[in-house]
Amino acid sequence: MSTHQHQHEEHEQHDDHAHGHSHGHGGHGHHHHGAPQAGQGRTFALAVGLNVLIVIVQAVYGFLAHSTALLADAGHNLSDVLGLLLAWGAVWLGKRQPSSRYTFGLGSSSILASLANAALLLFACGAIVLESIQRLLNPAPVAGLDVFVVATLGMIVNGFSAWLFMRGSQEDLNVRGAFLHMAADAAISAAVAVSGLIILFTGASWLDPLMSLIVVSVIVYGTWGLGRDAMRLAMAAVPPSVDMPRVERYLEQLPGVRDVHDLHVWALSTTENALTVHLVMPEGHPGDAFVQGVVTTLRQEYSMHHATVQVEFGEACRACVLNERGHAH
Repeated sequence: MSTHQHQHEEHEQHDDHAHGHSHGHGGHGHHHHGAPQAGQGRTFALAVGLNVLIVIVQAVYGFLAHSTALLADAGHNLSDVLGLLLAWGAVWLGKRQPSSRYTFGLGSSSILASLANAALLLFACGAIVLESIQRLLNPAPVAGLDVFVVATLGMIVNGFSAWLFMRGSQEDLNVRGAFLHMAADAAISAAVAVSGLIILFTGASWLDPLMSLIVVSVIVYGTWGLGRDAMRLAMAAVPPSVDMPRVERYLEQLPGVRDVHDLHVWALSTTENALTVHLVMPEGHPGDAFVQGVVTTLRQEYSMHHATVQVEFGEACRACVLNERGHAH
């Protein structure tokens, strides 16, 4: 039997030796320590607007200057616009309140957006590699000055967009995906600009696709990490920012706790984590204040935004069912 622990039920719980079960949503009310920042919507809107503009300019000049490098860069920028829209949508969904169907809310959409972003980037890289190989085999004359000017413009816009996302890129995997997109675009545009300048003075048009291949290898390296982290979160792995041994030590060292089992930690979104744990306390239930204190500490010091603590008395004749099934941590 497992009941929500309230004051009026405490006597009944002690009589029946039931499990105390407390949900922590950050004390009273919902306090989300790592919730999306209010300004992120404006950041995404600005970045999307600027990148749509760059896509149009690069596509038009790519045709006019006979530059497949600019066209490839425009295509890559277009994939980034789609990626930004995905990430922006995830931020918006993450702010929606939990419902009877989605009891944790829709924050996990940010994990899916990170995964989709990584897939989009790798797809764009594949297209650029294909284009670069074709241009190495069949070099064509390129209008170097046009390529340099337009690519430099693209580099400035993408660099500015990356700077906008830099602040949130450490805490939020979804924002990190957007930041990587913009930084990758700035690097590609810089490579295209440099090759355009060299082509202008030397006519060595083969340099352009070669530069693209070098930049793509750097992008793939960064994207692989993003995709791996997003996949792990989607598979309910412990988030990389969480020190599990430290969390376990804290719980084991609580006064009155003889054993800790069925400890689970997973990501609710790219910024919020959840924890469930069973604490064996033979001396009896410690009361609401103790459990709320544990929940608050887990939230403030261990980044557990939604903690559920279940207290058991550890009687030999009524061992925990989950522990018996081999789910012990």
